[in-house]
Amino acid sequence: MVPVPAAAYAETTMSDTIEPLPATASDAAPEAWLATVSAGMPAEQADLVRRALARALPAHAGQQRASGEPYVRHSMAVAEILAALHMDAETLAAAILHDVLEDTAITFAELEREFGPVVARLVDGVTKMGLIDEVRGAAATGRRDRDQAESLRKMLLAMADDVRVVLIKLADRLHNMRTLGHLPAEKRRRIAAETLEIYAPLANRLGIWQLKWELEDLAFRYLNPDTYREIARLLDESRADRERYIERQVARIRTALVQAGIRAEVRGRPKHIYSIWRKMQRKRVEFHQVFDVRAIRVLVDEVADCYAALGVVHGLWHHIPREFDDYIANPKENLYRSLHTAVVGPGGKVLEVQIRTHEMHRQAELGVAAHWTYKEGVDSDAAMARRIAWLRQLFEWKEENPEAGDFIDRFKSEIFEDRVYVLTPQGRVISMSVGATPLDFAYHVHTDIGHRCRGAKVDGRIVPLTYELRSGEQVEVLTTRQGGPSRDWLNPHLGYLKTSRARAKVRHWFKQQDRDKNIAAGRGVVDRELHRVGLSGVGLERLARHLHYPGIDDFLAAVGAGDLNPSQIAAAAQALAAPAPSLPGPPRAAPEVRETDARGAVVIEGVGDLLTHIARCCRPVPGDEIIGFITRGRGVTVHRRDCPNILRLPDDKRERLIEVAWGAGGGARYPVEVAIDAYDRPGLLRDITTILAGEGINVLAANTLTDRADRRARMTLTLEISDIGQLSRALNRIGQLRNVLEAHRRA
Repeated sequence: MVPVPAAAYAETTMSDTIEPLPATASDAAPEAWLATVSAGMPAEQADLVRRALARALPAHAGQQRASGEPYVRHSMAVAEILAALHMDAETLAAAILHDVLEDTAITFAELEREFGPVVARLVDGVTKMGLIDEVRGAAATGRRDRDQAESLRKMLLAMADDVRVVLIKLADRLHNMRTLGHLPAEKRRRIAAETLEIYAPLANRLGIWQLKWELEDLAFRYLNPDTYREIARLLDESRADRERYIERQVARIRTALVQAGIRAEVRGRPKHIYSIWRKMQRKRVEFHQVFDVRAIRVLVDEVADCYAALGVVHGLWHHIPREFDDYIANPKENLYRSLHTAVVGPGGKVLEVQIRTHEMHRQAELGVAAHWTYKEGVDSDAAMARRIAWLRQLFEWKEENPEAGDFIDRFKSEIFEDRVYVLTPQGRVISMSVGATPLDFAYHVHTDIGHRCRGAKVDGRIVPLTYELRSGEQVEVLTTRQGGPSRDWLNPHLGYLKTSRARAKVRHWFKQQDRDKNIAAGRGVVDRELHRVGLSGVGLERLARHLHYPGIDDFLAAVGAGDLNPSQIAAAAQALAAPAPSLPGPPRAAPEVRETDARGAVVIEGVGDLLTHIARCCRPVPGDEIIGFITRGRGVTVHRRDCPNILRLPDDKRERLIEVAWGAGGGARYPVEVAIDAYDRPGLLRDITTILAGEGINVLAANTLTDRADRRARMTLTLEISDIGQLSRALNRIGQLRNVLEAHRRA
């Protein structure tokens, strides 16, 4: 009754279409199925499951899924998944009935009367969890709906009171993913993306590894079928040699442990395609360089045996220092505990070894579900309380910052981010999201400390506030007696703050300041950003209207309070870039997409394949309003509409103007000139080029002139960029360098 291993069919399904999965116990006759899922239950609990099935069968009569199978088979499969997690009878009954409130005429009162208040509340909770999908949709479209956030809080409260609600929802999503091949392609991709963004991280946060990895593999299978099949093929090709190799090393470890007097169970560990792909992306390595393709798991009785077994493994082979993690001393946020190490095994092949106790393994596989059994019911021990404490913290945070959008961002970041563990000077362990900075740490300790933070020490050495913290480091915050946050801290391109909690506190601080000051500060931010990216012609009134603010003052106040960052302003200005005054001559129709150039960059109206090139005088980039000029022998030159050469064009040449537009093709890059004004210093050009390299921007030309009298350096760089957002990020970061006075796009 365990979930079907995704890797099992991953390595054997190579066809262009995804085949249906094997039949499960839910395809058996109801009586045989009941006997399977209720095996070992007391008679009273088994009867509850039996009555639930008896109620669901007629309720769903005549209803079919997209595959054509009876709908009740889905409900039975969900209960079967939960039975494999050793859930109690009330959970299994609720799983069988989880769709009756939404899809049948059965009411909540009827459920409560027939099956008791607990089962009825579980079914009702699962129905309400559909709000998760709505939250995802709201975040994707930018809507900030306060009622929706309040509904989310209520749902989280229900989950924290009885986590079995979310376990049923996860099992429901898992079976839907297993049968996703029967839906249209577009719907498959949407549901798979939703699973990877919402449900798999939720299973991970609850520590249910058994559900997490299968959800991830199935979602990845539909989102990236080519990559999925390629990794599956590589796994399949190396499977025989890999299994023989692992068997030999398992035998060697087992013998060494026996000689050391350590009782242990040693076996190979399953390979999961999504985790392999993630590691390839994260470490930028090829398939053959991924360590856990060859993996062994060692299960022992006591915690002391874990470290003793680690010593045995390190005694057999040389270990790789940077690949050791002690999650026993420093458990993950979902309370996962284990020792992870990587060693160089025979033949120079890297072997990953996980060492944990049997109890740790049970917790890793089942997570929060490990606290329910048929006989014992709910276990409310301290570990259980800690595992769901993060849910309660989320809606307690409501009082601190009631903004609906901030709450939704916090919900997503708290569930989906991995963690690092750092120490206070007093030795207290603080859990932060991966990528957190010393400034995030300061706000985590106390809001006032964050506001007054002006520097930080990590392991005794001064680091910039943008430094990314790593597990095991000790952080000391340096504060001033009084003061407040900087508006630069809210600029995502500068990297000061990575956590939604800290950003919300900074925004809240600015909102408390005087509105007139916010308007003045916002005007400065907007003017500076528009000048920097060369879009000063966009009016503030149009910007405010485009961003859905009733007036210019409201728009500027929002910018000053930190609700809008420079990149959002640049993107809006790019969309609104004002065209030049209309040109004389007959009006032209909107360009009809006919042909694109080789790079997919520019679309030319109503003609065949013409050579195009970007004008050097104004160097337009995607987002700029553009027009083409038909040259003699060089095809079409693409200019900005406000280019002085176009505006001063003689009347007899205007007939050679032609409508053009940016094409939809990706990957094109465009030259653009930027000017930098700074006080000269050693290493200035190196620092600038380092930022550009980090943004993936190529430097086509550079001209630097330094005035020896005042040490002012004026640089003109020709950069190759993909879009105006990339340019905005680079100019923002260059503007923060020491001695740099201004960095902007040349008109």
